[in-house]
Amino acid sequence: MNPYSKQEILEEDIQAVVKDLKNPILTGGSTVDLFETKIAEYVGAKYAVVFNSGTAALHSAYFVAGLKENDEFITSSMSFVATTNGGVYLGGNPVLVDIKFDGNIDVSKIEEKITSKTKLIAPVDYAGNPCDIEEIMKIGKKHNLIVVEDGSHSLGSSINGKKIGSIADMKTFSFHPVKPITTFEGGAVTTNNKEFYEKLKKFRSHGVVKKSLWNQDMEDLGFNYRLSDVPCALGISQLRRLDSFIKKRNLIGEYYDEALKDLKEISTVRIKENRVSGRHLYPILLDRSLWCSKEDIFQKLQEKAIGVQVHYKPIHKHSFYRQKINKSFSNAEDFYKAEISIPCHQSMSLDDAKEVVETLKEVFNTQGVSCVR
Repeated sequence: MNPYSKQEILEEDIQAVVKDLKNPILTGGSTVDLFETKIAEYVGAKYAVVFNSGTAALHSAYFVAGLKENDEFITSSMSFVATTNGGVYLGGNPVLVDIKFDGNIDVSKIEEKITSKTKLIAPVDYAGNPCDIEEIMKIGKKHNLIVVEDGSHSLGSSINGKKIGSIADMKTFSFHPVKPITTFEGGAVTTNNKEFYEKLKKFRSHGVVKKSLWNQDMEDLGFNYRLSDVPCALGISQLRRLDSFIKKRNLIGEYYDEALKDLKEISTVRIKENRVSGRHLYPILLDRSLWCSKEDIFQKLQEKAIGVQVHYKPIHKHSFYRQKINKSFSNAEDFYKAEISIPCHQSMSLDDAKEVVETLKEVFNTQGVSCVR
């Protein structure tokens, strides 16, 4: 089975982990500091703080942004639920904005959602394709709102040659195994704001600050969101190859762009010329006439060892959020009906990608199921 995305673990990664396992300090040591320095340097930000998951990174960033009970935060209708959960943990109310048909938030619809209760804007880089963050930052500054960009998919992505991670007030990343790099589980927040940086570090460690010798003081209610040294050792090793990972994912993605352009049953998401996507996902969008047979197509592809997936069920369609958000977001709902993610990762060869394309064509040619209008 060729999965839609996967990690690449080499011997050098294994040796990096083994080496750190032999250190006397396994958590809270110098490897954590080094990984944070490397991340900040890579994205061009002043500071980075690592966490034990991308969800913890989002929760922490929302806390540091000052989100409190009954505050509103604006985000995309198309994302994994962690994007909204991080704010709901703090008592915040998510205000969703519909998407464009590339999966990213429709920036033109953000300002109409801003009220006196709005605290922050949290756009998402869907599939690794950078959102219009510069325009969103202008809106944030105009309305005195903090922008927390959910870049769980987009480490290594760039706009106009500038790496994602230094533009928003805070940018969150995920190091889950199928993301651009992995630390088993893990995440990070990057920022240029020293006050945010200090608060992030405190929040991830129970709200405790060290005074002198054994003396500590808990100044805020925080969490144990620390990432230990061993996964950080893996992260450092992976980060050395991240640019090659992104290059390979884009090689596969560009092949798909060309090979699938004349396949009438689907369309694809094209990346703007001034951007490089991390290509965490390669979404194909079924023609409307095939929406009702999407499950059949999905199952047939899996039966032929093509590990497809769907990203995502719109947030407002989940049972928990239906109680909070009783609204419709037509583009997100249509995108969900159309989208299937096909394999795109650094462990693939072009021959693997060709096999995916040939299988897609075979399934569509023999599918025999279409919507009756």
